[in-house]
Amino acid sequence: MSQNTQVLNERSLQLLKTLVERYISDGQPVGSKVLSKDSELNLSPATIRNVMADLESLGLVHSPHTSAGRVPTVSGYRLFVDSLLTVKPLNPEELSRLHEGLSATEDVGNVIGVASRLLAELTRMAGVVTLPKREIVYLRHIEFLPLSHTRVLVIFVTNEHEVHNKIIHTSKVFSTAELQQAANYLNSIYNGRTLASVREAVFKELQDDRERMNQGMLDAIKMAQLTFESDNEKDDYVLAGETNLMGFSELSDTDHLRTLFEAFNQKQSVIHLLDQSMKAEGVQIFIGEESGYQAFDHCSLVTSSYSVSDEVVGVLGVIGPTRMAYEKIIPFVDMTAKLLGAALNPKSTSPL
Repeated sequence: MSQNTQVLNERSLQLLKTLVERYISDGQPVGSKVLSKDSELNLSPATIRNVMADLESLGLVHSPHTSAGRVPTVSGYRLFVDSLLTVKPLNPEELSRLHEGLSATEDVGNVIGVASRLLAELTRMAGVVTLPKREIVYLRHIEFLPLSHTRVLVIFVTNEHEVHNKIIHTSKVFSTAELQQAANYLNSIYNGRTLASVREAVFKELQDDRERMNQGMLDAIKMAQLTFESDNEKDDYVLAGETNLMGFSELSDTDHLRTLFEAFNQKQSVIHLLDQSMKAEGVQIFIGEESGYQAFDHCSLVTSSYSVSDEVVGVLGVIGPTRMAYEKIIPFVDMTAKLLGAALNPKSTSPL
C-alpha cells in the first residue's frame, strides 16, 4: 500500500478514482460539479474543492492553467492503477479474435507479427512484441551445402519448424561428402540443445579438446562455430499501429510525435523498457516519466512477458497515452501474452 493511500481517507480515494475515470473517458479537466454528480457521495461542490486541494498538495492532481478543473498527475495515475483500479474481463468477441488469430499459424515470425497487429487493432494504440530470445531456441537439424570456393550454405532447423539459412566462409574447400560427415557429427551431439549451449560447447571444445579430435571432428566444430557464433545482433521487436497514436490529442503535438517516432526507429529505449519487464512477473506498467525516457513522458506502456515451456522468452505490450483505459488494457495484454506463449509451444494447451 502506498504512502498516499495511507494518508487519504475513503472519501478522498473515491473522488480521485472518479476523477481519473472521468478524465480517461472524456479527456477534459474534471470540475467539482461533475465530481459531485459522478462520485455518488452526496458532497457539496465546496467540500469537493477542499478535497481536490488536498489531492493537489499531495501531487496527485493538478489544474491546467486554462481550466478550473483538474487532471491526474503521473502519481495520481500510479495510485489509481495500484490501488483503485477495477479490472474488467475481456469480452467474448475480443477473446475469440485473439485466440483465432494467434492459433492460425505455427511460424514464429508470422505469429509475432499477428500478435503485434492484434494488440494495435483491438486497443487502437500501438502494439509491440519482442522476438523470442535466441538463447531458448533449440537446434533440431543442420546441413551444409557447398557453394563456390570456401563458401558454404548452412541450413538448420530450430524448435519445431523454423528453417534458417546462413552462408559461412571456411578456411579451406570441403567436398560434399566431407560436409555431410560434418553435419552428421554435429546432429549426433547437438540435436535438441539450445543455440546458447551449442555456442558454449563449441567454444569449450575448441579451447580444451583439440588433441582428442580427428580432423573431421575439428572441421565440423569450426563450422558450427562459424554458424552459431554470437553476431551481437540487437534484440528486436515488431511494432504495429504506431500511427494510431496520432489520433490522441495529448500526443498529436508535432514535437511529441517526432520524439516518439524517433524512439521507435532507434529502438534502444523501447528495448530497455521491455527488457525490464523480462525480469518481472505479471503485467508491468510504466506511466509517463516513470519510463526514464523523455520520448515517453506523455505515454504509458503496459507490458507482460510471454513464456515457452515455462521459460520467459519475450515481452509484449501496448503503448498509448497516459489517459488510457487501464482496466481494459491490463487484462488484454495479460491474455495476449498467455495465448502467444501457447501458440509458440506446440505441446502446450490453450489458457482459455
